[in-house]
Amino acid sequence: MSNGVLCFANNNGKINYILQAQELAKRVRKYLDLPTSIVTSTPCQVDESCFDKVIHSEHPMGNFKRYYDGASTHVNIPFNNAGRISSYDISPYDQTLVLDTDVIICNSDLKNAFDSIHDFQIYKDCIDLTTWRTHKEFNYINDKGIPFYWATVFCFRKTKQTKIFFELMKHIKQEWTHYSNVFELGSRNFRNDHIFSIAIHIMNGFLDSDWAKTLPGSLYYTLDRDILHKINKSKLVFLLEKENLHDEYILSATNNMNVHVMNKFSLERLLNV
Repeated sequence: MSNGVLCFANNNGKINYILQAQELAKRVRKYLDLPTSIVTSTPCQVDESCFDKVIHSEHPMGNFKRYYDGASTHVNIPFNNAGRISSYDISPYDQTLVLDTDVIICNSDLKNAFDSIHDFQIYKDCIDLTTWRTHKEFNYINDKGIPFYWATVFCFRKTKQTKIFFELMKHIKQEWTHYSNVFELGSRNFRNDHIFSIAIHIMNGFLDSDWAKTLPGSLYYTLDRDILHKINKSKLVFLLEKENLHDEYILSATNNMNVHVMNKFSLERLLNV
């Protein structure tokens, strides 16, 4: 059985997702000892030496999204990350770990996902590096809604059940207006987290069940209003926005912890050094 990592990277003129993917692949090789394949609409921009396979895809239609670079700076740019619901069809591996390019791998915990007997694993609960922030939208997709799952990282084995799951997500995306009304998401643009959450709810038989199992280890996150200040191997240093103090920060560091860095601009600045 072949195991590997899959990531999607489509640059949008402001953020270099391919650069992030290349750093991700290096860390995957170091900490997980696994090959990484990249899916991109611009393969000519990829350093092929970083990857097992470079898979060409059409440039996806994206939503516009506001990206922050710290608390006071933001820009509205396209978000082109709809491809992950096609991971089953695209992946060259029998068992695949799909990672966002802005996840910084600093330990080997996720390698244990490949030893699991379960067909699909994902994080339902991730951890904010601050102790003062609470995010209701990361618990449920809305106030009356179903449990929230993070599409940032997930692992699947190619089976009949997971094929049904991925086909279901394609259907939900195609009929997004209907599903956003059913689950009271209003006129919001689709996002991967919501599509995954709705599909898992359906696979659970519309009950609070456990079709999707929990990935090993923990995933921490920082918001895009925080700033990644330094990367030193498995040690990351952040400036976290202070509680109730706009544009003021507190210094914080992690060691041997996997972190989802939502401020992609600060990540890219450090990768360009």
